Amino acid sequence: MTVELGCVLGIPLFAAILLALVGHWRAAGTINAVCSLLTLIAAAFLTRRIIADGSMWAYDMQFFVDPLNVFLIALTALVGFTTALFSRPYMRIEHDYGRLSAGRLRLYHSMFQMFMCTMLTALSTNNLGILWVAMEAATLTTVLLVALYRTPAGLEAAWKYFILCGVGIAQALFGTILIYFAAERMLGSEGHALLWTHLNGVRTLLEPTTLSLAFVFLLVGYGTKTGLVPLHNWLPDAHAEGPTPVSAVLSGLLLNVALYAIIRGKVLVDGALGTRFAENLMMAFGLLTVVVPAFYLSRQRDIKRLFGFSSIEHMGLITFAFGMGGPVAIFAGLLHMTVHSLTKSAIFFAVGHAAQMAGTQTIEDIRGLLKRSPTIGWGLMLGTLAILGMPPFGVFASEFMILTIAIRQHPWAAPILLIALGVAFAAMFHKVQGMVFGEPTVKPLAHNPALLPVFLHLGLVLMLGLWIPPYLAEWFHQAVAFIG
Repeated sequence: MTVELGCVLGIPLFAAILLALVGHWRAAGTINAVCSLLTLIAAAFLTRRIIADGSMWAYDMQFFVDPLNVFLIALTALVGFTTALFSRPYMRIEHDYGRLSAGRLRLYHSMFQMFMCTMLTALSTNNLGILWVAMEAATLTTVLLVALYRTPAGLEAAWKYFILCGVGIAQALFGTILIYFAAERMLGSEGHALLWTHLNGVRTLLEPTTLSLAFVFLLVGYGTKTGLVPLHNWLPDAHAEGPTPVSAVLSGLLLNVALYAIIRGKVLVDGALGTRFAENLMMAFGLLTVVVPAFYLSRQRDIKRLFGFSSIEHMGLITFAFGMGGPVAIFAGLLHMTVHSLTKSAIFFAVGHAAQMAGTQTIEDIRGLLKRSPTIGWGLMLGTLAILGMPPFGVFASEFMILTIAIRQHPWAAPILLIALGVAFAAMFHKVQGMVFGEPTVKPLAHNPALLPVFLHLGLVLMLGLWIPPYLAEWFHQAVAFIG
C-alpha cells in the first residue's frame, strides 16, 4: 500500500511545485487536469488494495487507510479530477476577460493541487496531530484561492474565512491536546497517544470526562470548517467571492473532510462514554444547520451564495444522520455525503459558466440559459432538481432513508426536517427556474464550456438513486462497521 498511498499524496504535491513554476502557461490547465487524473488512478489502485486486503498502515503507522477513509479518498480524487477538467476552459475565460493576471493564474493552479494534497493527507493520516496540521494547511491554501480576484469583497470574504476558521481550528487543536492528555497514561508519551488506531483500541479505558470535553472542542473546531450553524458565516461569502472551481471543491470536498474528522472523534467518545452524548450533540447541531439556512435561501440574490447556503443545509442533514447512529442511518449519511458532493460540484460547474455568460452572479440578471445554451440550462436545472431531492436521483434515496429513520427513532424531529426541506425546495426552485427559462439576457461563451463533468456527476447521482452497485454497497457496509 505504501506505493499507492505515496502516489496519492505525492502527485498533487509534485504538481503544486511544478505549477508554481509554469502555472501561467497556456498548457497549465491541461497539466493540472493530467496530474489530477494520475491522482485519481492512484486512488483507484489504493481502493482496490484496501477492498482486497483490508485496512493497512503505512509510514511507521502515521498513516492508516480503511474502508471509511479510502471511500472518501476516492471521492475526493474523482471530484478533484472533474473540477480540474472544468477549470481548464473556465480559468482560460477568466484570464482572457482580464479578471486574472498570469501570476494569479499560476497561484490558482499551484494552490489547487496543494489543496488536494492537504485534504488527501487529512483523510489518510492515522495521527490526530497530522490531521490538525493538514486541516490548517487546507485553510491557508483556500484563503489564497478565495482572495484570488483581489476585489474588496473577495478580500473581505478571505479574511472572514481565515479568522473564523482560524479560531475554529484552534478549538480543534485544544480538543486534540485533551485526547492526548487522556491517552498518555495508557499509551505512553512516545507519540502513540495521537495515533487513532491505538486510541480506538483503548477507547473504553480512556477518562470519560476528558473525552467528552475534547469532543465538544472537536465538534466546535472542525464544525466551523463543516459549516455547522452558528459557525457557518464564512461559507456563503467564500463560495460567492472565490473562483467557481474553488466553490465546487469547497462544497464538494472540504466540508466532507472536516466532518470526517468529527466522525473519527465521535467513535472514540462513544467507546469511552458508552452513552449518546456525542450523537445527541451531532443531532442538535445537525438539525439546527438544516433549519436555519432554509429560511435564508429566499433572500439570496447571488447564485453562488444561494448554493453555498444549500451546502450548509445538506451538511446539517448528514451530521444529523450520523448523530442518529445505527447502521441504516450511517449508511444513509455516507450515501448522502457521496451524492451531495457529486451533485453540488456539478451545479457549481453549470453556475460558473452561466455567470460567465451573463457577466454577473446576480440571479435576476441571469435569464434564458436554456435558449442560449441548452446544455448549461439543462445541467443547472437537473442539478437543482437533484439537490432538492426529486426522485429518482440519489439525493432523494438518501433523504428518504434519513427521514424514515427519523420518523421511527425521533418522531419529534421529522416534521422539523420536512418543513425545512420544503422551504428550501420552494425557494431554490423559484429562483433557478427563472434563470433557466424566459427571454435570454446572457450571451454565448467565447470558449466551449466543459460540461462533461456536469453530466458525468449527474449520471452517477441518477444511477445511485436507481441502483447502488453491490461492490459500492459492500464498501458502505464496511465503512458503517468502522463508525458504528
